[in-house]
Amino acid sequence: MDSGREIAIKAAQAAVEKKAHDIKVLDLRGIFPVADYFVICSGRSTTHLDAIAQEIQEQLGKSAEGYFRKQGTPQSGWILLDYGSVVVHIFSEEARSFYDLEHLWGDASIIMQNS
Repeated sequence: MDSGREIAIKAAQAAVEKKAHDIKVLDLRGIFPVADYFVICSGRSTTHLDAIAQEIQEQLGKSAEGYFRKQGTPQSGWILLDYGSVVVHIFSEEARSFYDLEHLWGDASIIMQNS
């Protein structure tokens, strides 16, 4: 298993721990030059979005996977954690519906899904 895939799955599992919903891991290799995997999930409140982001950062930090940057805030409805080959998107339900990344990257394979 390649390290990008492992990071993506660890991030998704951390999101599961914080009860994120509609979690998907998309394999973007060969169709997106910037990242190999997207992890997309949703939270139900600003507090929930923050808790999901903190858990992902903590779990990936345990395996020495420091993130390159963090953008967005719970109040904006979209937090992005950039781990290089993996980009984690944590959305409010409204923002996720608006940006519809799954549709935008519809050619990507779904390698993990958890409602």
